[in-house]
Order: sequence, then C-alpha cells, then structure tokens
Amino acid sequence: MKRDKNGLSLGVLLLLSAIIGVAIYLYNSSLFERAVPVIELHSNDYWNLKDPLKITIDDNSGVQSYKVTLKTANEQKPLNYEQLLEPLKSLTVSLEPIQSAYSMKETNIKIIVEATDASKWNFFKGNSTTKVFDLKIDKTKPQVNIVANSYKITKGGAALVIFKATDDNLKDIYIQTSFDKVFKVQPFYKEGYYISLLAWPVTQNSFKATVVCTDKAGNITKSYIPLYLKEKSYRSSDIKLRENFLKGKIAQLAQVFDETQGTENSLEQFKIINEDVRAKNEKLIHEVTSKISDVMIKDFKINKMYPLKNAQVVANFGDHRKYSYDGQYISESYHLGLDLASIAMAEIRPQNSGDVVYSDFNGLYGNMQILHHGLGLYTLYGHCSSVNVSRGDFVNKNINIANTGKSGYAMGDHLHFGVLVQGLEVRPAEWMDKVWIKLNITDVIDKSKEIINRS
Repeated sequence: MKRDKNGLSLGVLLLLSAIIGVAIYLYNSSLFERAVPVIELHSNDYWNLKDPLKITIDDNSGVQSYKVTLKTANEQKPLNYEQLLEPLKSLTVSLEPIQSAYSMKETNIKIIVEATDASKWNFFKGNSTTKVFDLKIDKTKPQVNIVANSYKITKGGAALVIFKATDDNLKDIYIQTSFDKVFKVQPFYKEGYYISLLAWPVTQNSFKATVVCTDKAGNITKSYIPLYLKEKSYRSSDIKLRENFLKGKIAQLAQVFDETQGTENSLEQFKIINEDVRAKNEKLIHEVTSKISDVMIKDFKINKMYPLKNAQVVANFGDHRKYSYDGQYISESYHLGLDLASIAMAEIRPQNSGDVVYSDFNGLYGNMQILHHGLGLYTLYGHCSSVNVSRGDFVNKNINIANTGKSGYAMGDHLHFGVLVQGLEVRPAEWMDKVWIKLNITDVIDKSKEIINRS
C-alpha cells in the first residue's frame, strides 16, 4: 500500500478529511444550531394574579417544548407545559393563573420558564435553557375617593374636581371622558390628593367623566364624578357668502397661506381657508394649551376675566356658522371664542397673571398671544395689531400685553378672546362671572381643604 512520507496511507487521509468535512458541515448546519431559545416575560415585575401573563419564546430552529412553573418560598406549582407537534420559531404563551394562586399570601414569587428547541445539537436533544423571573404580587386595587367637585357643568363650560387616590404601587391617574378626551391631574394640597379642571366641548352632546387609577400590577379603579349636566343651546348662523367678501378678504388671505397657492376659484379658496387652514391653526392652539404641571399646588386663585375695557360683544362663543353661496352649502365652522370690540387698537389687559406660552402669528387668528394661568387654564388673544410680550415672559395682571387689531381673519378691529382647559375651548362668559368662579372654583377648593384637614 502506498504511504506518504509520514507513513499514513492515502485512504486514511481521505477518511480523516471526510470526517473533518462532515464535522465542519454539521457544526455550521442550521439543523445543528447551538443558540438556546430566547425567553421574555412581558411584565413590569408586578402581577395581580388575575390578568394573564404574556411570555414569548423565540428560536431559529423552532421551539419544541416549554414548561412554566410558579415558585413560592414553600412550594412549586406547574402552570403550563406543552410538547409541540410542529416546532414554532416564535411562540406566545398567555399564562392564566391557577385558581389556587389568588389565595396565596406571598408577596414575592418566581416564574420559572424552561424551553427546548428542535435543533439536532446535543446528540439530537436540542438546546435547552431556563430563565427565572422575580415578580411582586399585588392584588389590591387603588383607592379613589371624590373629595369635592363643582355641582354642575354646562355644555360648552367647565368644572372642577378634587379627589384622593392611594396605592402602594401607583402608576397612572387620569380622568377619562365619554368623548375620549383624557384630562391630566395635578397633585393638590397634601400627598395623595389631586385636582383637575374639566371641560364639556360645545360640539359634544353628552358628558361623563370618570377618575381612572391604575397600579403597576394592572389593578384598576374607576370612580364617576357626580356632575349635574346642564344643557345649553348655541346659535346656528346661516351665512351667505358675497362676491365682495370672496374677492376682497378671502382673495387677500389666499395670497398668504401655502394651502391656497395655485387655487384660483374663490369658493375653493374660502373652503380651504375655513377648513384646512383653520384646522392647522387650531391644532397648534390645542397642542400649546394641552400642558399641565405635575408640581403640587396648594391653591388656585383666579380673578374674573375681562381683558378689554368698555368693550361690546360682537360675536358669541359656540356660534355654529354654516356658509352657502347661491343656495349651495359650501362649508361650516364653530366660533370658539368671544369677539370683543371697543376703540381701534385698544389696550388688552388680562386680569390674571400668567406665563406667555405663545406670541406669534397664527393664520386665521393673526397675531396671537396665549397665557397660562396654571392648572391647565389658558387664555387666548387673537387678531392683535401691536404685541408687547414674547414667549417665555411672565406677565402680571393688568399689564398691556397687546392691542386689538385686524390681523388674520378679521373684518374689523376687535379682540378674539378665548379660554381653554387642557386644549379644549370653553365659554369665556363663565370665567368673566365673579359669582360663577366663586361657586365652581373657589368654594370647591375651600371645601376640599376643610375635608382634607379633617382626615
């Protein structure tokens, strides 16, 4: 037999080469992959022993089997086991707690997840792994108690609520409404108490508000705010568009806005301005006025609002305006502020101090300022001519922040005065009424403090 210089036969070399080649192939083959399954428990380290736990197991060769065990200080309880007929590369397990688990006294447990994949590695046994998750048990719902609230809320108006919410593992507190608006709350007076203004939009036919409190384990408590609902009718105006208006003010505005560039038809220009431009302007307003601080406040005092001396009301809040041309419907909008007029370029002097959160040009609103007075309460001043404040300024009450004008979508010199609660326009008339403020704001706060001090 022919041998090489080292004395090994050619056949032996070929055999060794073949063995090495097969070993390399098997080592790199996906059938023999060596990565263990990836196990993830979708939890924030808490469990209420009622809601199912979500576990995902991923593996390139496919999950072949898994086992889940609940371990306490004294015992282990199997929760789930499955041997899959067909391996899955991604597996989601919704783990329901066993009936006896809810009676457990332990506050800390372990969830043990074992998984094996379908790889041929490890002498065809596959890759196995075990992962242990530590969970805190919390079966107690948060406690929510309404301390005080305004007696009623009027359609288009506002109200106030103060409540107590406690839980060892508190996560979220907010107020949910029947029209999907969520009001944020602010810590108030003492630890565990919260305050919020509410608003019933003029465009909504019904109103319901509920305090919602959740903890880290997923326990949830809801408490209805008992407000008497007062209906209010708002004016609906049918406005006929005239040629002089379309060829005058609308043509002038159409030259300014990007949305109307390239559009020559006057009615199309009006529709774009009244709908698209207005929506853009109002979106900015709502974003600016939706913010509320999370710093605790001890009180909230507000003076009646009347920013324009000796002014007359020239357009009311809530007016539903429907526009037509030659008997054909064209567009519609809501007037969500109060138009006030006195002399030309009259001084605008708010009766409440506040932070200037916006001072710039805003489309249909022209030169516009927005002040935040705290607790998510904002005032808006539109169509101004000269402006005396900048964003970031703090202004004291009775300071001349601007002068009335005709900027934006204004046919004559006036002030568009708006009041907003967390991004929702409300009736300025309420905040211009000293008696309404006392009954719905001041008295509610004073009453709540008395109750809190007694507790």
